[in-house]
Amino acid sequence: MNVIKRSKKKWIWITVSIILILLISGGAYAAHLYNKTSNVIEESHEKVGRDNEHSALREEAVDPIEDNVTVLFLGVDTSEERAYEEKSRTDAMLVATFNKDEGTVKLLSIPRDTYVYVPEIGYNTKINHAHFHGGPKASVETVEDYLNVPIDYYVSLNFEAFIEVVDSLNGITYDVPYEMEEMDSKDKTDAIHLYPGRQKLDGEEALALVRTRKYDSDVERGKRQQEVIEIIADKVTSASSIFKLNQLIEAIRPNLKTDLYMNDIKSFMEYGLDKDFNIEKINLEGDGDYMDDGLWYFHADEDSLIDVQRELRNHLDLPAYSSDDDDEYNEYDDHNDVDNNDDSFQENNDHQEDDSHIKES
Repeated sequence: MNVIKRSKKKWIWITVSIILILLISGGAYAAHLYNKTSNVIEESHEKVGRDNEHSALREEAVDPIEDNVTVLFLGVDTSEERAYEEKSRTDAMLVATFNKDEGTVKLLSIPRDTYVYVPEIGYNTKINHAHFHGGPKASVETVEDYLNVPIDYYVSLNFEAFIEVVDSLNGITYDVPYEMEEMDSKDKTDAIHLYPGRQKLDGEEALALVRTRKYDSDVERGKRQQEVIEIIADKVTSASSIFKLNQLIEAIRPNLKTDLYMNDIKSFMEYGLDKDFNIEKINLEGDGDYMDDGLWYFHADEDSLIDVQRELRNHLDLPAYSSDDDDEYNEYDDHNDVDNNDDSFQENNDHQEDDSHIKES
């Protein structure tokens, strides 16, 4: 049986952190920032485009004020230089589940090279290609299909937002695990050179840190992304950052997409107001290899995937399945176990070759 690695630490995602500080800081400045944040959320609102605008795994729409909900966070691999617009991949995919009664949050990082079935295109490829083929809607549907967990909302930020948020906070401090050279946001090769040890990173350096995988693995990169998000959120919620929030909001403004409304966001405040608030960070276990299209894929261990599916569903108070129902519960088998000798394997391999043109970094 797979053991899911996790740690419990205080963590509040950036947008909610802004709201919390606005409420406790008081005065005209807080009112100004609150109104500004409301305007940004309104400007950034973009529906997924699903039937009835709620998950197909839900009988009806949920309300974060009353219900346990999920949010899919997408770090989109695009910038002015790349100009991919909707034809971009996701460099980070994190699923957060919120349990209202317990006041707890679980955060799963999905390796971007995970081999999955993408409903939008009808074949298997890397999970980060879903966004390339169909934007947030395709990403949401793919994650739902893979985890058998409803995705109620999404938040999408691109590279430029990440860089500007870190810079607006005057950088972050992180213990870099090894010497590394990585491209910058303008795709200049080896423009970023970091040495091991605890140090202050600016936005470009922090981005290089959370993007790199050539020195370890896609799984380790996901863990770094979780850690950096936590560091940023802690810094946003610190008293010293109150007067930097105006700059931070401006950094997010042109780079955010979400189907959350301001009232939805305010409903998450109860989680952060609890002094014992913590988050459990969850990661899939598995390994990877190169397939016939020449691309490297991450394959989640089947037991690990089942454990994660069950844990997230349980956290949402959704019906769990017994071991006798694994075939029905775990759709992983249907989409990912392919017989090398049958026609379905050849058809899927042809589609993989169709995806091989999508630029990888």
